[in-house]
Amino acid sequence: MTAAPADRVGLGTVAREWTRIGLTGFGGPPAHIALLRRLVVERHWIEPRELEEAISACNLLPGPASTQLALFCAQRVAGTPGVIVGGLGFIAPAVVLMLILSALFLSHSPPLWVRGAGAGAGSAVAAVAVAAAMGLLRPSWSRVVGDRARRRRWLLYVLAGGAAAATLGPYLVLVLLASGLIELAISSRMRARLQAHGWMIAVPLAAAAVGGIPALVWVAFKVGALSYGGGFVIIPLMQGDAVHTYHWMTSGQFLNAVALGQVTPGPVVATVAAVGYAAHGVGGGVLAAFVAFLPSFLFVLIGGRHFDRLRGNWRAQRFLDGAGPAAVGAIFGSAIPLAAALDEAWQFGLLAAAAVALLVGRLGIVTTLVACGAIGGIGAIAGAPIPH
Repeated sequence: MTAAPADRVGLGTVAREWTRIGLTGFGGPPAHIALLRRLVVERHWIEPRELEEAISACNLLPGPASTQLALFCAQRVAGTPGVIVGGLGFIAPAVVLMLILSALFLSHSPPLWVRGAGAGAGSAVAAVAVAAAMGLLRPSWSRVVGDRARRRRWLLYVLAGGAAAATLGPYLVLVLLASGLIELAISSRMRARLQAHGWMIAVPLAAAAVGGIPALVWVAFKVGALSYGGGFVIIPLMQGDAVHTYHWMTSGQFLNAVALGQVTPGPVVATVAAVGYAAHGVGGGVLAAFVAFLPSFLFVLIGGRHFDRLRGNWRAQRFLDGAGPAAVGAIFGSAIPLAAALDEAWQFGLLAAAAVALLVGRLGIVTTLVACGAIGGIGAIAGAPIPH
């Protein structure tokens, strides 16, 4: 993948088009990829095969794959300045919206209808997690379907990820890293090298013990640089720290934040801005977003021209063969603490209805969350009990 001439597409065009996608990209990574493909392929800025290779390479990287693809496309058509301009255009609308909505939904005394809408949308979040995991399950399984030994390990990684998400919370990242390293060691028949990577496990344990701003930076870094498997795997990475360890948010507020991240356009990782806002106000939200998205910028700025080699790198493929199934299991497992955070009987009824709508009726995630939020808001006005 050779770099495109810097003057091929003007920065004004990049700013306009990438911001348009950031404002209209409802529906998560599939919508973002479709919008980017329509933009860069139909205008003949990038060849279809090159874009598909970039998508595959981004899926091998930790962090938000659709954000990295947006940054890569901006670099490909406008060079390094395009990464900055296009990246800000793609990310900033979601972060700004999250901060505005956080000020409304996470305040200490929001209006009754806002509390009801948040409780209603939050009721559906566990079902959304299961639906997201179901969408990733088949592609992950297809990578190992022809190998009995790898199928057994795949199942163990899924179970380990699910158990870690349900019980370990902030330490889930250790299971993701360990699963990838184990699969890499087994596949390369170099098990001794796994011990040499032990420092990767010691660092998170030490960092997680620090409070205040360093703790927020660590949580955001996990989200942006150590998460595999799509946007929803960030939920268990954040929930334990935000709710139980540092008490930045209540369980209900965390559910609200996750729901807001799903119904707003742009990258789902912008949800971290709501956690940062709850921890340290607007400044904390901006800091958390900066730390979470910085690794994606660095991946593209430093290694974007090598994405074609990453796609063919067997070590990256084998690491993802372990970390990927663990991430899918983690998304399934995250549904347990998310459902446990519900308080009122009507919320569990709404959760069941959302599960039917998503898994049986194939209703869209945004539509489901908005409908549940509307039901919750109407119920609050009608006198339904609202969780504190």
